[in-house]
Amino acid sequence: MTGGGGGESLAEALAVAYPELADVAAAAPDPVYLVGGAVRDLLLGRGRADIDLVVEGDPTALARALGTEPLAAHSRFGTLKVELDGHEIDIAAARRERYVRPGALPAVEVGTPIRTDLARRDFTVNAMAVPLAEPGELIDPYDGREDLRAGLLRVIHGASFVDDPTRAIRAARYAARFGFDLEEETGALLRAADLGTVSPERRAAELRRLAGEATAVAGLGLLAGWGLVRARGGSPSGGGGEGGEPFALAHAVDRLTSAPPWSGEADRAEAILAAALGPEAGEASLAAARPARPSEAVRLARGRDPIELVLARAAGAAWLDDWLCWREVSLAITGADLTAAGLRGPAVGEALERALTAKLDGDAPTRADELRQALEQPR
Repeated sequence: MTGGGGGESLAEALAVAYPELADVAAAAPDPVYLVGGAVRDLLLGRGRADIDLVVEGDPTALARALGTEPLAAHSRFGTLKVELDGHEIDIAAARRERYVRPGALPAVEVGTPIRTDLARRDFTVNAMAVPLAEPGELIDPYDGREDLRAGLLRVIHGASFVDDPTRAIRAARYAARFGFDLEEETGALLRAADLGTVSPERRAAELRRLAGEATAVAGLGLLAGWGLVRARGGSPSGGGGEGGEPFALAHAVDRLTSAPPWSGEADRAEAILAAALGPEAGEASLAAARPARPSEAVRLARGRDPIELVLARAAGAAWLDDWLCWREVSLAITGADLTAAGLRGPAVGEALERALTAKLDGDAPTRADELRQALEQPR
């Protein structure tokens, strides 16, 4: 064990960021440790992060000692999730992992010491632990703290990206979030990673996590620069894109969805992924359109996927800003009014569409005007 910036200061930082862990330490029937990103962020002075605990024992016994029922449990991996003082806590048994083939989910052996558990982790900066019984101490077998100070991402062993190539996506996430560089050998190993050995679902899930970051576009740019993803319309090294700049559309989507009125229109992460990596949808035709009337704009946008609309606006379809208001326009008349006037079947829907077109374009300001436009025979 090595001290944590002065054992006292580490203990104080832990107490401030995670006061509920004092209760965990008091109740735990087995040695329990705060691990991973929570320790990393604590040492970086970034405050509270998601709580991951590792137990040298049975996670269920710890949950019982805390008087909580698991919110979720995965017996295959010896993990469960509980709620304590309004916070979700992930608890895992200390374990060893073995990969039967590249990219496979690991075979898990629970009941190992904490240091064995730390050896299975992705980067040295995530392979540190604080024992809750001795919160002033830092278990740091791979000098993760020194790599934190140097701003480096370093894998723990040479087969790390072979075992789990999605660690390369995580590297982009951490590098973009913290401004870290790749340690030289880690960079060479990462560029040789084969994401094709991982299931599409796992790959998509990791990319989705990356795209959910505030620094999503920078992270995706790193992946493209490392040759691990292909930029939309470009090469694996990130060529192509809007105006010849890699990820220009993704940058535009990022800006657009960061504030109203577009911030709630589509899933930001999915929109950024679509803008960065594709596939292209029908947003190009929307971006090129120049509707002459509000009713034309509403017809053009009607039924389109929200991500398609966000991408089109980011690509230059400024008329969609007005469409956000025009889509809220509704009629005072109803189908019942038209049925009472003698219309039947498809003619009712067609008449309502005529009335809405007229209202959008300023030709039916009153209810009477709407009814007149609806009942007017089409030319």
